[in-house]
Amino acid sequence: MKRDVLYRVVLIAGLLVVSLVALAPSVPGVGGALPQWWGGLLGNRGIRLGLDLQGGSHLLFTVDLDKAVEIHLDRKIGEIRRELRDAKVGAIGVERDGLALQLTLPNPERRGEVIEILGDRFPSLVVESGALGSGPTIRMTLDPREIQQLHEYALDQSLETIRNRIDEFGVAEPSIQRQGRQEILVQLPGIQEPERAKALIGRTAVLEFRFLADTSGGYGPDNPAPGTEVMSGVEVDGTTGQTRRIRHLVESEVRMTGDTIADARMQLFDQLEGPTVQLTLNGDGARRFDELTGANVGRRLAIILDGTVYSAPVIQERIPGGRAQITGGFDIKEARDLAIVLRAGALPAPVTLIEERTVGPALGRDSIQQGLLSFLVGGSAVAVFVLIYYRMAGVLAVSALALNIIYLLAALSGFGATLTLPGLAGIVLTLGMASDANVLIIERIREELRLGKTPRAAIETGYDRAWAAIFDSNLTTFLSGVILFQFGSGPVKGFAVTLCVGIVTSLFTAVFATRTVYEYRLAGRRLDHISV
Repeated sequence: MKRDVLYRVVLIAGLLVVSLVALAPSVPGVGGALPQWWGGLLGNRGIRLGLDLQGGSHLLFTVDLDKAVEIHLDRKIGEIRRELRDAKVGAIGVERDGLALQLTLPNPERRGEVIEILGDRFPSLVVESGALGSGPTIRMTLDPREIQQLHEYALDQSLETIRNRIDEFGVAEPSIQRQGRQEILVQLPGIQEPERAKALIGRTAVLEFRFLADTSGGYGPDNPAPGTEVMSGVEVDGTTGQTRRIRHLVESEVRMTGDTIADARMQLFDQLEGPTVQLTLNGDGARRFDELTGANVGRRLAIILDGTVYSAPVIQERIPGGRAQITGGFDIKEARDLAIVLRAGALPAPVTLIEERTVGPALGRDSIQQGLLSFLVGGSAVAVFVLIYYRMAGVLAVSALALNIIYLLAALSGFGATLTLPGLAGIVLTLGMASDANVLIIERIREELRLGKTPRAAIETGYDRAWAAIFDSNLTTFLSGVILFQFGSGPVKGFAVTLCVGIVTSLFTAVFATRTVYEYRLAGRRLDHISV
């Protein structure tokens, strides 16, 4: 036997063994009996099923794009105040009015100077045409192009933040994608009780550091001073350990935000204090926190999450190192979920659930059974026809189809792909193309035998002439699958993955594997006649 033929046989057999090892966790009744280390052999736990096959939750969220613009303008307020204070323009009132900023000038004669400073420092802010004259107020709006960029950023950042939160939550192969102008579709396979997932996804998690306002001079939560606002808070009773709601008067100016967080972890302390969330700030955040605490020793720093004051400790001394903690009478699950959303990042705008569907596992099982039934019926019909029409050559073709299925499913398992109903359709289409390749080869060999050629010459010529047509048709289909994967989403991607992987395995089994069998028999001088 030629050495290269032996190498091919070893390669095909070796790939078959590897494929069977990869598929074992997916076989009903076998996967559960395998030892724990089995999945580590190839780094997988079997084929994952999509939402339509496994069941799970379908959630559609809408992103409040106008709120993203409002949040951006609120952040501009502090920057504008600092810039005008540094320019020594004087005390100027700045507040947001809807999607615009309104500035109140104590000295209207400096109006032009203020507009010039703002134009240099904030080119995205435009003075409204109706407010270009004189007067003590200036009304400014964002440039339409800046608003469009904020909308795109809000959608992209919301998508990434939700994906990070779901990954931390531990859902295998979720589908998270944009849909329409401002919607995000989330599909969570295997999640039958989505309440915790919905709470985790929808939490804005806007973290702010502000100072409690001075309550002297008769000011307080019932009589807030200008530049302050009232926020609710939580406080742990030192005697009973119960949490209670209180009100705080806090300064409107935000000193730091959660975008400086590098890490957030839940920590367990004594039973009275309960779990806390430990924050680690990044380099810039640590420097700013160091300066902030050093310049305000003795003041109470409020740690605010989504508009609620969770803690307001007194700054005893400068705090270097960029570490802080949030307390608030959490239970373990609440503290863990809070750490997840802070670690994954805050949503740039609120998201609202507008559609929810739950696919039960029974429906998924029905889909699998129907898909397998159609696959078995269609595959059996093709196999019977090939066996009757092409005789022993048909046996080889059917064997190649079976090998192709094993390789294809093993590849999907190894890549960690998710099998969906469109994926099953891709597998069926792949089988059809593999059958077509085998038919082309057999018909070419038939033609050569009719011309009186020997079996060896007929096989070599048949494969060589069929290869060009097989390669061209599979290449164009493969490129179509790549395009579908690149620009499609959800089920379309699942179809594209199975199609592209199936084409590769089909070419390997239909051309390489079957020709290896013929050459193996030719090398042993055991092929004097071909049954086609």
